Amino acid sequence: MKLSTKILLGLLPVLLAAQLFQIDKNSPTYNLDNDMLAQVTAPAEVKDILKQACYDCHSYETKYPWYTNIAPFSWWIDEHIQDGRRHLNFSEWGNYDLKKKKHKLEELIHEVEEGEMPLNSYTWAHSEANLSKEQIEALISWTKATMEGL
Repeated sequence: MKLSTKILLGLLPVLLAAQLFQIDKNSPTYNLDNDMLAQVTAPAEVKDILKQACYDCHSYETKYPWYTNIAPFSWWIDEHIQDGRRHLNFSEWGNYDLKKKKHKLEELIHEVEEGEMPLNSYTWAHSEANLSKEQIEALISWTKATMEGL
């Protein structure tokens, strides 16, 4: 038996056992009125951009595709979601003070302008989150206007 076959056969029980440890896909209960899009006026284009490219990791409105049922991939995705919510959670927007809101909007601008967000690992599986130049400009323009309005 080849070494690669032995390794695969040795890993199979580990991978099967890993399936017993699924991620928690339940969203916390939260006040819908605290959501950013409930509190800040945004054009339909910007709402669509935020929902398609941001909300899965930066809100409690995460959609879990089929592959989030497969460990260890699910653990990696869950860590991205938890990290995204820690950095910016649109569902908790109403609980942020003014200083934090402005800082989060500044970070949003920086991350999107630098091409850091949305993450490449996210856009590989979610092509709708690949932002065009026009979408980036619309999102940045709206974010700057929102900051000025706070």
